[in-house]
Amino acid sequence: MKNNKSTVIIILSVIFLWLIWYSSTREKISFVENNVGVTIDSVQGLFYDNFNKLSNSFQFITNISKIKKEDEELRKTNSKLQNKAIQYNASIKENERLRSMFKFSNKRDEFNYIGADIIGLIGNSYTDGFETNTGEGKGIKKGMIAMTGEGLVGQVTLVGNNRSIVQLLSNENIAVAALVESTRDNGIVKGDKDKDNKSLAKIQHISLDSHIKKDDVIVTSGLGGIYPAGIKIGSVISVHADKSRLMKSAIIKPYVDLENIEEVFIVAPKQN
Repeated sequence: MKNNKSTVIIILSVIFLWLIWYSSTREKISFVENNVGVTIDSVQGLFYDNFNKLSNSFQFITNISKIKKEDEELRKTNSKLQNKAIQYNASIKENERLRSMFKFSNKRDEFNYIGADIIGLIGNSYTDGFETNTGEGKGIKKGMIAMTGEGLVGQVTLVGNNRSIVQLLSNENIAVAALVESTRDNGIVKGDKDKDNKSLAKIQHISLDSHIKKDDVIVTSGLGGIYPAGIKIGSVISVHADKSRLMKSAIIKPYVDLENIEEVFIVAPKQN
């Protein structure tokens, strides 16, 4: 029974194909042939429509795969470009810092400015100080100051042969001779912090009749000759008078972002 059905299907298929070929080769066809042709055309149309849909679906899937591949390649390219942009911006910032430092060192060339990389923190954050890769082997001594092109960073408090510890300006153990740039009043800058533990500094021992005011610039005085005068420390954000001691003090916001330092220069007097 199955063989008979298969035979019938084969015969009908052959007849169907022959009719398609025959109708395409004749110029004139009968009414019956015409009807058969219409039927065949309909079947052909259905076949071609389905074939086209299948082909389009396959093409769509192929395009999706191609688009995904192109998207992945674009993502990789974009990631590389972003990394290059970050490196480029970092290089620009580093050049700006070095240029600023070079400009200052040219003005005060009676000192050496020894570059030092930060290799570790003392405690849990920069506010506790940091360790550098420069020490006695390069002439570093306790009491020297560390700076960047923006201004004062802190002071060397411990020295080894190839290492040194720098305490930041915001540390209460720091004491730097300073000057109010506008009034020329001398004072001592020590570390300070606000209620939110933000790194600040304070200039003390200012005369009660001083005209120190908000936004005044505080710089190093250079007294003692250990480090140069004129290194910027910060700007005054508030002034306080202690009438019982006949003195004033002022809170200073450091020019250097003490929590984001990458390298410093340690200032050392040149040996005669």
